Amino acid sequence: QVQLVESGGGLVQAGRSLRVSCVASRTPLIPSKWGWYRQAPAKQRELVAEISRGGTANYAESVKGRFTISRDSAKKTVFLQMDSLEPGDTAVYYCTASIGARDYWGQGTQVTVSS
Repeated sequence: QVQLVESGGGLVQAGRSLRVSCVASRTPLIPSKWGWYRQAPAKQRELVAEISRGGTANYAESVKGRFTISRDSAKKTVFLQMDSLEPGDTAVYYCTASIGARDYWGQGTQVTVSS
């Protein structure tokens, strides 16, 4: 069974930066697409950013210009660099990977931005 494990979350002050990572294991395949979602308390889960195997990235309007998604295919790892963080970015961040015909999810990592 494919496993996705996120790391790098934590508590940070507004205006600072944080980078979260996600590694895929138990698979020889490279994901065709990676994504980062987030879910804040009492809110629906939303797409933050996604990146294709070829490197095409898409971002939610709320994070454009502040967040950058990247991947290291050889290491089956995706990153989300988050700059100029705002209290509204506080959420659990989930990694997703499309491998074969399935989408897999990580367990999530908490990001808390204090004002």
